[in-house]
Amino acid sequence: MDNKDSQAPDVIAQKDQRSDRSFDTIADHFEKKVYGGLKGDIRLAVLRRDIFAYVNQMSQKLGRPLHILDVGAGLAQIAIELAAQGHTVVVNDISANMLAKAKVSAEQAQATENISWYVCPYQQLEEQLAAENVEKFDLILCHALLEWLAEPVAVMDFFDKHLTDNGALSLCFYNPASFDYRNLIMGNFNLLDTLLHKDDNQADNKKSLTPNHPVAKQEVESWLQQHHYQTLLTSGLRVFHDYSPLKRGGHNDPEAVIRMELRYSQQEPYKWLGRYLHILASR
Repeated sequence: MDNKDSQAPDVIAQKDQRSDRSFDTIADHFEKKVYGGLKGDIRLAVLRRDIFAYVNQMSQKLGRPLHILDVGAGLAQIAIELAAQGHTVVVNDISANMLAKAKVSAEQAQATENISWYVCPYQQLEEQLAAENVEKFDLILCHALLEWLAEPVAVMDFFDKHLTDNGALSLCFYNPASFDYRNLIMGNFNLLDTLLHKDDNQADNKKSLTPNHPVAKQEVESWLQQHHYQTLLTSGLRVFHDYSPLKRGGHNDPEAVIRMELRYSQQEPYKWLGRYLHILASR
């Protein structure tokens, strides 16, 4: 399908001098660090279980494939798999390099005919969708984007404009409580003391993939409530794997780790320890 490949800037400046983060210059590093091992496998396993079951149910109910948007898609693995299943998908990211990698994956999955690509910040995507009279979406995926936006709450208005009345929103975001908990386990008390009176987790390393401005679960839930969403499910991604510095016993069996991560990902209190949280909500 169409390619909307105008080169996008690496950042979009906002009022308080924060900026939306692009991984255009470190796309290879991102791919290796986020999806090059067991951490990425766990992440995808939980998201597949949560999203594919819902998509199958809604597709049967509507009697047609779904119209899906993946905003801030990065490598777009879930979106590509949904396109391979026959759904029509719009994939968006600020980074041309990230989407170039996603396109290779889409070709390998023979899913390109069902995908339209838009390289731009989501703030510019709205104008492009309107200009091309793109219909509203049955499902919007927004995975690991909130924590990299200068003004994350603003994206909720974008969702309101582009989601169908009975549509669903899949939000996956970094859990700041997991940052504190892991550093407590690792004994990094000085770091926690230093960050106590700061409003961010500013990293010195420009290749760092730890978000500087993560959004707490309670804040995201308040946004959903204000915009009249009903939560369908919540899951934790990597609820124990990252907290075990000593890999012994079952930790040495990747399939067993994924199986246990899936088991505990929707159980309280364990799911709230996930490094990322996934909320599926409908209007």
